[in-house]
Amino acid sequence: MGTKGRALVGEKVDELIEMLNKALADEWLAYYQYWVGAKVVKGPMREATAAELLQHATEELGHAELLADRLIQLGGTPLLSPEDWYKMTNCGYEPPADPYVEVLLDQNIKGEQCAIEAYQAMMDFTREIDPVTYELALTILTDEIEHEEDLQAILEDIHLMQERR
Repeated sequence: MGTKGRALVGEKVDELIEMLNKALADEWLAYYQYWVGAKVVKGPMREATAAELLQHATEELGHAELLADRLIQLGGTPLLSPEDWYKMTNCGYEPPADPYVEVLLDQNIKGEQCAIEAYQAMMDFTREIDPVTYELALTILTDEIEHEEDLQAILEDIHLMQERR
C-alpha cells in the first residue's frame, strides 16, 4: 500500500475500495458468464459467437487483475471468495439456462450495459479525487463499450440472416 497514493483519495478511500470490490465481483461473474456461454451456445453463428465470448472472457479477467491491483495499492483486500461476488455485484449473474445464441447475446448485452453504468459512476466518483482510478475506470469502460458493440453487431447479423430466409 502506498501511503501517498492512499492519501490522494483521502477520506473517501473506504468508499472507493468498496466500489472497486463491487466492480471486481462484476468482472469475475462476467468472466464466467462469457466463458460458460461460449461452451454451451447453440444456434446460428454459434462458432463466431463462441469465439467472441471467449475473447470477452479473457478481457474481463484482465479487468479483474487491474481492479485487484488497484485495491491493493489503496490498502484494500480484493474479495476472497466467490460467495462474496454475489453479495457485492452491481450487475449480477444470469446463468445461460437457455443456450440459444440470441438469448445469450441479450444476457451479455444487458451485463455490458450495467458495467458501462458502473464504470461511469466510478469515473464520476473519482474524477476530482483519484486520477489513477479514474484512468483505470476509463480504460475498462472503453472495453465494455466495445463489448456491447461487438455483441450487438453479432445479434444484428443473426437478425439479418433470419430476415433473408
